[in-house]
Amino acid sequence: MALEIIPATVPSLWPITAEVGSIKVAGITIAELTAGRFPVLPDGRRLTVRADFLPSPEFAAALAKAGGNCVVRDPSDGVILVEMCVPGASGSTELSMDEGSLRIRHPWDLLKLNEELVGAMTGNDIRGTVRSGATLDGFVSLGENSVILPGVYIEGNVVIGRDCKIGPNCYIRGNTSIGDRCHIGQAVEIKNSLLGDKVSVGHLSYAGDSVICNNVNFGAGTIISNLRHDGRNHRWLENQEFLDTGRRKFGAIIGEGVHTGIHTAIYPGRSLSAGSCTTPGEVVSRSK
Repeated sequence: MALEIIPATVPSLWPITAEVGSIKVAGITIAELTAGRFPVLPDGRRLTVRADFLPSPEFAAALAKAGGNCVVRDPSDGVILVEMCVPGASGSTELSMDEGSLRIRHPWDLLKLNEELVGAMTGNDIRGTVRSGATLDGFVSLGENSVILPGVYIEGNVVIGRDCKIGPNCYIRGNTSIGDRCHIGQAVEIKNSLLGDKVSVGHLSYAGDSVICNNVNFGAGTIISNLRHDGRNHRWLENQEFLDTGRRKFGAIIGEGVHTGIHTAIYPGRSLSAGSCTTPGEVVSRSK
């Protein structure tokens, strides 16, 4: 099959700078996940797919059986997501994406995808070490050379990459995905979040419903709030317009290389741009 994944850059207003297809969710890049959705195509067909489009398995199978050239376009902005070229076919049919497919257009779409993938786990895959005194109350994927120390409580499904140190005395829950070479320290709580590679979350910290990119370091006592006092859905400011995220609980989007000072408090629905820092005791009430 001639399959090409076209890189998709993230919108300029995202605090995330990585190309969408390179972002890992549940231990696999989005580009690899997209490619894996498509069956082998016959007859020398050529298929190009944007890296920010993840078709449902049913939609990918339907595309593979298409009788001729076809195009899938996002109706919200007109962007072409998929092009199928069938040798000898003329013309082109425009198809509509189904409700089960996902276009990653906003940072919280990554949380949705992470919830779906991690939540679908049906068994353990332990390739690292789980020390005596740790409790796994859910399905866990643990990478090579990673260790879960005593006192760690994992509730629900969790993916942990290679060369990680988890604990002691951590609480990890929700549908959480932790990348490679991460350190989750003493008395840290992580809930329903997506962490990239080389993330260090210092002791006494909390992150809920958040996306934390590669090479981030949290100073001790960094807290990300994830719930509005009025209980309403969180909103996201984009192009001078507030968008409803559809999420009652939504923490923060932390860009690559961010360092927080000790006792940093981050309001819900906020972001820290790549390479930014906070000072000790800083309250982040606005995205920066």
